[in-house]
Amino acid sequence: MPRALAGLRLDQALVRLFPQYSRNRLQAWLRAGHVRVEGAPARASVPVAGGERIALAPPPAPDAAHPPAQKMRLRIVYEDDDVIVIDKPAGLVVHPGAGNPEGTLLNALLAHAPGLRAVPRAGIVHRLDKDTSGLVVVAKNVAAQARLAAQLAARSVRRRYLALVEGDPPAAGTIEAPIGRDRRARTRMTVAQGGKPALTRYRVLERFGHAALIECTLETGRTHQIRVHLQHIRHPLVGDPVYRRGTRHRIPFARQALHAETLEFDHPASGRRMRFRAPLPADLKRLLAQLRRDA
Repeated sequence: MPRALAGLRLDQALVRLFPQYSRNRLQAWLRAGHVRVEGAPARASVPVAGGERIALAPPPAPDAAHPPAQKMRLRIVYEDDDVIVIDKPAGLVVHPGAGNPEGTLLNALLAHAPGLRAVPRAGIVHRLDKDTSGLVVVAKNVAAQARLAAQLAARSVRRRYLALVEGDPPAAGTIEAPIGRDRRARTRMTVAQGGKPALTRYRVLERFGHAALIECTLETGRTHQIRVHLQHIRHPLVGDPVYRRGTRHRIPFARQALHAETLEFDHPASGRRMRFRAPLPADLKRLLAQLRRDA
C-alpha cells in the first residue's frame, strides 16, 4: 500500500489503487474476502497506515456473452412499455467491460426488466462515463432502440450537461475539433487531425474567479467529448483524473464535475417530444455551495 494513501479507509484506498474496478465491485470483493491485507481479510472501514501488502484475488469473470442479472437500486425517472429514463449516479459503470464484468447498469437493467435480455446491449442507446452522473435513456424493445438510435444519428436527441471547469472561460463558445484515440495512451481520447468530427457548445452560468459553472450541449456524441474539448480550450473539468493534468488551479473533488442534467427525445412509439431533468447530485451541490462561500 503506498504511504501516500495513509489515513484513508481501506475501501477508499482500493479505489485509488485499482481504478479499473468500480467502487461497488471492490466493496463486494472486500465483503466476500477476496481482498487480503498482510495475508488476512480486512474490513472496508479500517484505515490504512501505508506500507501494507495488499492481495486482490477477484473471482473468475462471468461469461461475457451472458451477463448476470443483478438486483440494484435504480433511480428511475420515467418508464413505460418502450423506454426507461434513469438518473445514473456517479461511480456506476454503464456496460460491462475490462475490469468491470458485472455490477454495471446493464446488469441492474436485466434484473429490473428481464425482457431486456432480448434487446441488444439490454436496450442501452447511449452511455455516460463511470464518474459522470445524470440521465440515460434505455429502450425496452428492439423497435424502440432502433428509433432512438436513428434520432441520435440525426442529432435530434438534445443533451444538456452542467460542468464545473478550472479557470475563467469566455462567456460562451463553440468548440469544433475532431476527436480520436490518443496513440500514446489508448484509454484516452484527444483532439487529433483525422479524428471524428465533434462539436460542443457552452455558456457560462456562474463564475467563482478560479472556476466557473457552465452548461454544455452536444451536437455530436464522441467518447469523452466534453472532457476532451474543455481540456483543449485549457479549461478542464474540476476533478477529472485523466484530462486535468498540468492545470494551475486545483479544486479537490473526487470525480470529474460533470452532470447530464437534461435529456430530450421523441418518444419512439408515440412521437411525442419528451423532456427530462435530473437535479444536481449532493456532491456537486456541496462543492458549488463551498465555492460560493469562498467567492
